[in-house]
Amino acid sequence: MPIHPVIVHIPVALAVLMPLIAGALLLATWRKWLPPRAWALALGLQAVLALGGLAAMNTGEREEDRVEKVVSEAALEAHEDAGKRFMVGAFGVLALAAIPLFVRRDTLKIATMSLATAGTLAVVALGYDVGHQGGKLVYVEGATKAYTQGAVPNAQARHDDD
Repeated sequence: MPIHPVIVHIPVALAVLMPLIAGALLLATWRKWLPPRAWALALGLQAVLALGGLAAMNTGEREEDRVEKVVSEAALEAHEDAGKRFMVGAFGVLALAAIPLFVRRDTLKIATMSLATAGTLAVVALGYDVGHQGGKLVYVEGATKAYTQGAVPNAQARHDDD
């Protein structure tokens, strides 16, 4: 049983939730309903998202040899490239989200929280792309054949290796 499809749901789910969570924390901090240190929740969840993405990439790389026997190389590379872009975005937002916890001026805290919140929207788009490419592997390319008995390599995948 492949673990990659299980692991990927952690960063994907958090990518969808982070704009809502970061936006709520930004508003609550700006309106002084919560102290600025509450932003640590956004930072922590963004760290889980980024580390979950690393775990997803690791499991995907471990399962790549088996799956590439039944899917086209182009489709697999498109998914892998989308995953790398997602990770750059996730870690970029993580770095940006850390800044508000280390600055003193409230205006700078709010400004960097706002930028990080905007960044979470970009991560959603990147997550959509990596998920879309992964869906193509499963539903168009038939990646699940790599894990079923009697898996027969896909003709297109054999052709890509030539």
